[in-house]
Amino acid sequence: MIVFIGPSGAGKSRLGKRVARLLGVPFTDTDRVIIAEHGPIPQIFQQHGEAHFRALERDAVRRGLQGDGILSLGGGAILDPDTQRDLADHRVVFLTISPEAVARRLAGDTDRPLVRNGVDDWIALNAPRWEIYERLADATFDTSHRPNDELAKEVAAWLTTT
Repeated sequence: MIVFIGPSGAGKSRLGKRVARLLGVPFTDTDRVIIAEHGPIPQIFQQHGEAHFRALERDAVRRGLQGDGILSLGGGAILDPDTQRDLADHRVVFLTISPEAVARRLAGDTDRPLVRNGVDDWIALNAPRWEIYERLADATFDTSHRPNDELAKEVAAWLTTT
C-alpha cells in the first residue's frame, strides 16, 4: 500500500487518483469512505463532534491499509498514534502546499470544517502536524505550483524506482 498524507487542500485525492491510474492500481480515499458510510463530514462534526469523526476515520484508515494500491488519508488522520505506527509498514508520500496556494484552493470550500475561516485556520491547524507528516514520510512532493499531471508522473516514477 502507498499512502498519501498531508494537509487539507494539498491535493491528496486528486493526485492520488492520477498516480493510481498511471500505475494501474486501485485508489481509496478515507474521507470518501467515511462520507459514503456516515454522511457529510461537516455534518458528522456538527452532530457528533471531532472525537467521533476521528474514531470513524481511524476505522477507515485501518481497513484501507489492508488493501492494495494508493490510499489517501484525511489531513488529521496522522494524529492517531495507531495510524502512525501502522504507516511504518507502508510507503508514505507527503504532499505539501504553501499557504498562498492553499488559500486559492480553500476559497469558497465549505466541506472542511476545521478551516472554515480560511488560510489562517489552515496555518494554525497544520503547524503542529507538520513534524508528524515529515517524520512519517518516505518522500515529499510540493503541489503548490506544478501541474497535477506532471506531479503524478514524478510521484509514479519515484514509486516504481524505489
